Amino acid sequence: MKNECIILILEAMAVYSLVLWAHSMRSRVGLAYFYALLGGITAVMSWVTDAGVKVEVGGVIFMAGSTVFYTSLLLGVFVVYVFDGPRATRIAISTVAGVSIMVPIIALVLHVQIKLTGNAQLGYVPIPSLRINTASVLATVADLVFLAISWEFFSKRKAYLWLWLRAFLTLLGVMWLDVILFATGAFAGSPDYRNIMTGTLVSRFLISIFACPFLYLYLYWQNSKVGVNIENRPLFAILKEVGEVRAELSMAQREIERRKIAEMEKEALIKELANTLAHVRNLEDLLPVCSSCKRIRIDSAEAEIPDQWVTLEEYVGQKTPFRFSHGLCDDCMRSLYPELAEGVLARCKRPSKENDNSTPADGQGIH
Repeated sequence: MKNECIILILEAMAVYSLVLWAHSMRSRVGLAYFYALLGGITAVMSWVTDAGVKVEVGGVIFMAGSTVFYTSLLLGVFVVYVFDGPRATRIAISTVAGVSIMVPIIALVLHVQIKLTGNAQLGYVPIPSLRINTASVLATVADLVFLAISWEFFSKRKAYLWLWLRAFLTLLGVMWLDVILFATGAFAGSPDYRNIMTGTLVSRFLISIFACPFLYLYLYWQNSKVGVNIENRPLFAILKEVGEVRAELSMAQREIERRKIAEMEKEALIKELANTLAHVRNLEDLLPVCSSCKRIRIDSAEAEIPDQWVTLEEYVGQKTPFRFSHGLCDDCMRSLYPELAEGVLARCKRPSKENDNSTPADGQGIH
């Protein structure tokens, strides 16, 4: 009996460590291998439980299925919820529930196949019990959901606890809830129901004490790593996608703030560029004009001949679609043609017979 107890303890330590180690590798290989490990452990748990493998120590019966494999599943789902959130936890729960449903079906199909072929029964594949397996699947799903809810419940400020105590109470609460749900669903109405309930509650309490150090040390180790923190989520985040929605809203808010800052920087840059462009245009508007002949110099970049001097008419004709027509203003008319100026100017200002409404204004000149 002593050897069996030692083997059970070593087996539990090995499986607990394997599950936690697989989860710690998620940053390198992702969670796919971790989910696969949970599925494999679920299958082994189902077969071991149906086979009734157990160890009795001091009058307390420890079932290998719950002591080793079920507890390791709890630890796995526990840490994936704490560090990876509700979405990853729902995948883990679905994996455990799916395998829990498939294993007894596969075992039943194998027994039917052997029976139809007339071969000897498979002694190493236990015949599944519909009631026990149904109770096991339903209790497991309820336990894993309750695990997340109780963890968040103990994280509230009014009930703030040390990390180790919070982990222990959550683990123990799930263990005892499983006893109540599974024992009631599988053995209610049988003569041994009360004894099974009492004995299992005691064994689960001892298992929680044994498994809690593994859980606490892993939580403490992961929480101390850079970029990995224990997040406090809404109470029913495992059932609703409140946690993801809140995280997405927080990310969206940060993105909006980042874009606002980028937009402000962009507007400031545009304003600066506009001021610079206006300054450049002012410099471009300063045309080099000859002080004597008033011709304009075109830079080498704008003309085929370097430093070409052109008249105002030529410059405007090159830069714009406008064309010049020539005439004389009143002052130049009087200066160049004094004997004719007054008569010409008088005729220009006289109302036209063709258009009595159009009268040239003073200083309009003659063309």
